[in-house]
Amino acid sequence: MKRGIASNISFRGAGPVVRVIEVFRSLQGESSRAGFPSLFIRLAGCNLNCVYCDTAYAREGGRDVPIRDLLKTAERCRGIDHITVTGGEPLLQENAIALMDALTGRGFSLRLETNGSLPIARVPEAVRKIVDVKTPSSGQAGSFLMDNLSWIGPGDEIKFVIGNRIDYTYSRRFIKKFLDKTDCIVNFSPVYGAVSPGDLAEWILRDRLTVRLNMQLHRILWPGDEPKTYR
Repeated sequence: MKRGIASNISFRGAGPVVRVIEVFRSLQGESSRAGFPSLFIRLAGCNLNCVYCDTAYAREGGRDVPIRDLLKTAERCRGIDHITVTGGEPLLQENAIALMDALTGRGFSLRLETNGSLPIARVPEAVRKIVDVKTPSSGQAGSFLMDNLSWIGPGDEIKFVIGNRIDYTYSRRFIKKFLDKTDCIVNFSPVYGAVSPGDLAEWILRDRLTVRLNMQLHRILWPGDEPKTYR
């Protein structure tokens, strides 16, 4: 099934806009592309309120930015490994689909970070999706939209954020029940300061799980505050 609405995008006048919190270059901190340079486009708004959220500032505010202006920014970063559309929750904004269509239409490698609670069926096929399954310590367990499993393919990734042993057990059972034959990468991410990455690694090895330990590289590189001044 072909997804996306590229043929419907019009750039007359200012054209479609998205509400943006920040745009910056950095090293990708998570997922299988961790360590590679990425242009981050952080959109405003979120429908969840996770206890451990480290981007709560993205829930409100921001500014309306024409998609055509974001395309110009992306062109200035041509040659970067990939672009990341993140939030907040990007899929809350209708024009997020138009933004992704426009970027992939220009040939950019694009990754979407989404909390898993909203439909991903309309996300363009060329976009690599990083989809969360919220665990109990987030306060949002059960928010994952199960229909999204039908739209997660071999190039996509699923992420479980692990804050304690209960989260780990929850995630392990979810994998066994729903992801036993998945071709996508499954990431286990320790909540910063809540669970030892070494302990999580031992649990994974002891249970022989075929998952990826997903460290937040940006927190390791910049424990104070990640610089976001690069353009």
